[in-house]
Amino acid sequence: MLKKSHTPSLTPALISTNVPSPSTFTDGLPLPKILVFDLDYTLWPFWVDTHVTPPLKAKDNNTRSVDRLGESFTFYPDVPSILLSAKATTPPLTLATASRTHAPDLATTLLKQLHLPVSSAETTAGTTSSSKAAGKRAYDIFEYMQIFPGDKRTHFQRIQKASGVSFDEMLFFDDERRNRNVESLGVVFWEVPSGVTRAEVDNGVREWRRRKGRERKEES
Repeated sequence: MLKKSHTPSLTPALISTNVPSPSTFTDGLPLPKILVFDLDYTLWPFWVDTHVTPPLKAKDNNTRSVDRLGESFTFYPDVPSILLSAKATTPPLTLATASRTHAPDLATTLLKQLHLPVSSAETTAGTTSSSKAAGKRAYDIFEYMQIFPGDKRTHFQRIQKASGVSFDEMLFFDDERRNRNVESLGVVFWEVPSGVTRAEVDNGVREWRRRKGRERKEES
């Protein structure tokens, strides 16, 4: 597989801190119970096992981390607000990671060093609001974390066992098409070739609704 070149570092100024919530989070239609995210080239624009040279050190109030070579690493711009938005729904959405990186400890360190900025949760109408999650480590916003090399169906089987949530209530965002094989379990896969954005989350949720026949409001 051809390796992607390292995307230029995203400085904190380029991180969106007041992105509107995905519209599907507030339109009153059904949502999956668990949103699952890959890490590399899905939540952040690099391969943690290829582009990062440890050790990592948090910088700028934990909005980015810098490695031994001085390279800067952080999330794609929309990601912090999307994660906070997911926790502002009623009830809050459950979040999980499913990564096959060969550097799980380094990925975990990065998730602990990167914090979700308080400003990501500030809102007027139509934007996110989550005082509970704001300012926390990104690591703490995920209920389930499966980070190890191998077939991602194993990752999902572990998430299902730990959560008790059925596969058909899970939506998975990943940049690599080969990981679509999780659909054999009943998971809905949504490919994000350029990483997670507000629009991609909305598109993924709409596809989940279409595939599951849940495109209308349901009685509580």
